[in-house]
Order: sequence, then C-alpha cells, then structure tokens
Amino acid sequence: MTTPACYTCSQEAGFDDLPPRECVAHDRHWRVAHGLDTALPGWLVLLPRRHVVAVHDLTDAEASSLGVWQVRLSRALRSVTGCAKTYVVQFAEAEGFAHVHFHVVPRMADLPPEHRGPGVFQLLRRPEHERVTSDGADRMAHAIRSRLQIRPDPSRPR
Repeated sequence: MTTPACYTCSQEAGFDDLPPRECVAHDRHWRVAHGLDTALPGWLVLLPRRHVVAVHDLTDAEASSLGVWQVRLSRALRSVTGCAKTYVVQFAEAEGFAHVHFHVVPRMADLPPEHRGPGVFQLLRRPEHERVTSDGADRMAHAIRSRLQIRPDPSRPR
C-alpha cells in the first residue's frame, strides 16, 4: 500500500526507475537510499517497502531483518568511508516523511564536535552548494552496493 503524501511511498511506486542513490540495495522488506539534501556522503536511509508509520507496526519478518540490515550497512560504510562508527537514528516526524525510516550515518573521526550525536542532523537540509550531488550519491551507492556484495537486478535500468 502506498500513501500519496508520503515521499517514501512515492519513490517506491516508481521502484523500477529509481536511480542508484534511491535504491542502493533492497530486499523484499527493505530499501536503502542515500540521504537527501545532506552534506555528508554516505548518509543512508533504511526504509520499509510498505507504508508503516511506527516501529511497533513492523511485521515480524521486517523486524527480523532490520538489525541485520543496520549492521551490514554500518560495515559497508566503515569499509567505504573509513568512518569511526555509525549512528542509527529513527524519528519519522517531518511532514511528508512520517513513513518509518532509519538513518544510518557515518560518523567520521574528524567530525566537528558540534555535529556529533544529535548535532549530525545539522548536516541535513543544507544549502545546495554544500550538498552531496546526485552524481556523488550515485557513486557512493555503487561503492556501498559493492561492499554489500549485492548485484543489481539486471532487469532494472541503471
């Protein structure tokens, strides 16, 4: 089921035509996208493929693979970015983004103190000249996908 006012559902509805940054990897229950409007390369978002607005509404199947995805993505980010650790955060409160989603964010060793912990969200909704470009996000998507050892579906155009 999709919800028209939901950004995630609108992307899922066009799944076959998503660019690499919007479909870094996926399975039956989850899709991984590179974050929007972020100044931080590798900011990932883990999204359930059906519309759900609260963690307690995840199915047992979705829940059972959630932790595996979070750890696999954290390992891939460490490999690709060299980050010291990853943050995993879930709020789903912004207008149009109530669909449950988990931010999986690389925390680099040299990240300024004001951007550590919850301060990392200051790196979202950045002015356009500070944002990771679409090409940069696509390159990051390919690098992460290769670390996850997931091959893209050959029937999907890239």
